[in-house]
Amino acid sequence: MNLIWIFPIAFCDAAEPWQLGFQDPATPMMQGIIDLHHDIFFFLIVILIFVLWMLVRALWHFHYKRNPIPERIVHGTTIEIIWTIFPSIILMFIAIPSFALLYSMDEVVDPAITIKAIGHQWYWTYEYSDYNSSDEQSLTFDSYMIPEDDLELGQLRLLEVDNRMVVPAKTHLRMIITSADVLHSWAVPSLGVKCDAVPGRLNQTSIFLKREGVYYGQCSELCGTNHAFMPIVVEAVSLDDYVSWVSNKLD
Repeated sequence: MNLIWIFPIAFCDAAEPWQLGFQDPATPMMQGIIDLHHDIFFFLIVILIFVLWMLVRALWHFHYKRNPIPERIVHGTTIEIIWTIFPSIILMFIAIPSFALLYSMDEVVDPAITIKAIGHQWYWTYEYSDYNSSDEQSLTFDSYMIPEDDLELGQLRLLEVDNRMVVPAKTHLRMIITSADVLHSWAVPSLGVKCDAVPGRLNQTSIFLKREGVYYGQCSELCGTNHAFMPIVVEAVSLDDYVSWVSNKLD
């Protein structure tokens, strides 16, 4: 039995006031990023405790009242070998999962759906090129931020848009990202995606959403006066709902 049905879970897929940690992962890539962060943080805590212990120990034992005559030792072969090899071993433990995650992020899986995101000053255009039968009939729409005065109850300020990018959950997606004017960046924290939109260039990233939900992001590259007002909203739905949404858009 699925434990989610027994103990309901409210996922964090948007920024919260005074938030310090990550948003809840919705893709295997974001889960890997969080796991790597926790692994590195473990080594950070161990190193911090060791350095503080050494500092306190030195201050305690080399106080002028306890040792009026300090030691004259200036070299120690053993300790120098230890403080050279030990950090190298720690770096190896960090590098192995780091490189594994890095290469998995660049892996391109045969996608079921391809979506192009085009950055403008200051909105996004989404093009579902798989359904374009002609120039007249194409699934393309613009996504603008909803002004604060037009927000409905429950909608998030500076994050809600008039047209969400709807995708099916548990499906391999390919995002092609570019820009029509200046540099932008298509970034959604819960998806583990932050890809630059460069004029005249197509950047590509793969996404696999593990669950349905609504995921919020923003342009993460300074792009002009209204840079803070071009949010990104990705809505992951079931495959049946996605097919219905595409059919309604094409009608």
